[in-house]
Amino acid sequence: MAKKILVIDDDPVIVKYLVNLFEDNGYATCTASSSMEGLDVVKKEKPDLITLDLQMPKEWGPRFYRKLRKDKELKDTPVIVITGIDGDHAVKDAVAYLAKPFDPDKLLGIVKRTIG
Repeated sequence: MAKKILVIDDDPVIVKYLVNLFEDNGYATCTASSSMEGLDVVKKEKPDLITLDLQMPKEWGPRFYRKLRKDKELKDTPVIVITGIDGDHAVKDAVAYLAKPFDPDKLLGIVKRTIG
């Protein structure tokens, strides 16, 4: 069974790009367009990895990240931050932090090292 990646980003162009990139490389995907939606999706889908944008409307990515880390079942899910803002913004133990625009080969390398 393919490993599953949850893409959380409010930009539909970025979401489509990441979904295509991951699916073209053998991963299953699910998506959320906000961090609030992301919490529901992560609980339902139980992804193997999450890509997280930090700057989104309503609730920022760091708040999602803190909630994720407090959940006993989900706290060990690896997170790769992909964002257009500088700094780590309270996402200290993310697997990686990539600035937009990012190198897709670098991202895939991180994903492969993290979940296979």
